[in-house]
Amino acid sequence: MNPGFIFLLFFVGAPVVELYFMIQVGAEIGAFSTVMLVLFTAALGGVLVRIQGFTTAMRVRESMGRGEIPAVEMMEGMVLLVAGLSLLLPGFITDAIGFICLIPAVRRGMVLWFLKRSSMIRPVAPPTQSRPDPRIIDAEYRREDDSHK
Repeated sequence: MNPGFIFLLFFVGAPVVELYFMIQVGAEIGAFSTVMLVLFTAALGGVLVRIQGFTTAMRVRESMGRGEIPAVEMMEGMVLLVAGLSLLLPGFITDAIGFICLIPAVRRGMVLWFLKRSSMIRPVAPPTQSRPDPRIIDAEYRREDDSHK
């Protein structure tokens, strides 16, 4: 499929679907209640993204403090960015996507799935226990006849 077509479909199709659902919900609960619900989900989502963003930033800092590369945590931060953007967009489908991305287990699963699928992460063979050769003696020496000159 053409990427331009997918881009057009997403940016034209998604708002049309969101608008349809907002009209349906507005017909059931009223226009004012629908607007308030959309504003409430945006505010709640903003608070949750901020809290989880700080938590993820602290995990990045701890990983770096241990000398590890915080790749998974950084990717989770990107998923949180997508969640925040989708929660700020008015609509119920984007809100559902945003709230799903806020679930830590789902977010980590998405990141790990992406990393495995993109071949960025591969299984590592377990380290083999290698014993030193018993015939080798590790030591330091000093020649006595050189020290008297």
